[in-house]
Amino acid sequence: MGLAFGQLCLTPDQFWRMSPRELQAAFDGYYGAGLGVQGAPVMGRGDFDVLCAQFPDQGVEYAPHR
Repeated sequence: MGLAFGQLCLTPDQFWRMSPRELQAAFDGYYGAGLGVQGAPVMGRGDFDVLCAQFPDQGVEYAPHR
């Protein structure tokens, strides 16, 4: 929310009416497409699968995306 209000200058009403995809599009327009917060590259699915295998949730069975 800090980025939405502080960087994008959205009003609370604008923020709460946005869908997650609209908010991501606004961030992409501000930071550049394909970039995360503060210019960090967005994590790909393969990297996510590796993290899930390395740090499994307790009591949750994980099946990698195929």
